[in-house]
Amino acid sequence: MLQLFDTAKGGVVPFEPREPGKVSMYACGPTVYGPPHVGHGRMALVFDVLRRYLAWAGNEITFVSNVTDIDDKIIERAQREDRDWQDITARCENVWYRAMDALGVQRPDHDPHATAYVDRMVELIARLVDAGAAYETSDAVYFQSEGVEDYGLLARQPLDSLKAGARVEGAEEKRSPVDFALWKKAKPGEPTWPSPWGPGRPGWHTECVVMSLDLLGEGFDIHGGGLDLAFPHHENERAQAVADGRQFARYWVHNGFVEVEGTKMSKSLGNVTNLLDLVEQYDARAYRLLVLQSHYRSPIDVTDDSLRDAQRSLARLDTFARKAAELGAGGGADADADALARFREAMDDDLDTPRATALVFDLVRRANALLAGGDAEAAAPLAAAVDEITGALGLELRTEGGEVPADVLQLAHRRDEARAAKDWATADRLRDQITAAGYVVEDTPGGTVVRPE
Repeated sequence: MLQLFDTAKGGVVPFEPREPGKVSMYACGPTVYGPPHVGHGRMALVFDVLRRYLAWAGNEITFVSNVTDIDDKIIERAQREDRDWQDITARCENVWYRAMDALGVQRPDHDPHATAYVDRMVELIARLVDAGAAYETSDAVYFQSEGVEDYGLLARQPLDSLKAGARVEGAEEKRSPVDFALWKKAKPGEPTWPSPWGPGRPGWHTECVVMSLDLLGEGFDIHGGGLDLAFPHHENERAQAVADGRQFARYWVHNGFVEVEGTKMSKSLGNVTNLLDLVEQYDARAYRLLVLQSHYRSPIDVTDDSLRDAQRSLARLDTFARKAAELGAGGGADADADALARFREAMDDDLDTPRATALVFDLVRRANALLAGGDAEAAAPLAAAVDEITGALGLELRTEGGEVPADVLQLAHRRDEARAAKDWATADRLRDQITAAGYVVEDTPGGTVVRPE
């Protein structure tokens, strides 16, 4: 059984979906006011892997990820650049999906836009006001957070600590520093929608409550995102649902931060890396592999060195996949049952992708040894397992039409055979031939890896 770390419970717990065999997932998507960065990419990849694994395990998945297309940051950019805010959101959403497609992230089943749900958000806010859970001031309608008994659950902090660290916003009329805006009254030049409290626009924390419950229903299975969203964003969503008498997410899943040279990535530090730049400079699959080799709840360091290491590892996997395909290993064979059981065991242990990827490289090493010995039949179940596991992780291996031509790969295969026979003179001669053809040769435990210079 799959075990996941539930932020609300503060520990790893068995995952039991609302309906056996069907999983409903919601992950907070982009606020489309600028290009996505590598932190957004990690979040998208983590939940793509979780979604793919759940599907591989036999579940029917409904995955929702929203698009925030009205927000303070969007308005600020539109005013700063004297542009139509809708032009900004349309262009930035297009950039987001270009980046996601490059990373191989599956499109969500539904990607609701905040602007399409404003009327329903107004209805929710009105119910909260009528219930005494929200109140109107001169600038906004605020949620009364302290009215929710367990407010702060996802922050894992006592209320007094949260109040002490809360940002000052509308401090003169807010009843508590942890209260937050549900509806922001209109300011000159801003886009507005009608409401019982006058023209304005919804606050950020309300949209996901309405959209997730509308598309997935009460008690949906998983709500997730980056750890930075756990508080206040996800906690404020949860509080509204509680105050409205609705059963919200059953499990809360959050991925860890991205670091650059050991420092947490943030705009204030100026170390935010544009995701499109990353996928243009490196094999986009390298970032997926880097994410897979780190546990989803741990920090991940994204550097030129770490990405290039991932690219070298990919070259090993691609070389093996091509070699296996050329020798007929894996095609039509049943995947090694023990390997698949080990994969399931690793993934069921709170999505232990580092152990799962280590298994892939171990299978490649064992299969390469068999292929070098001429035993393609024995290698076939291992190769089939590699293919199935990498498919379940969304890590596409290139078996043909890649950057290294078939004749060069054949030289690499002959070199592995020579090395296995301890025919070092032939191995050296073949290495020189590969190098003369313009390729770099690397000796690895899994065999010869060839890549362009």
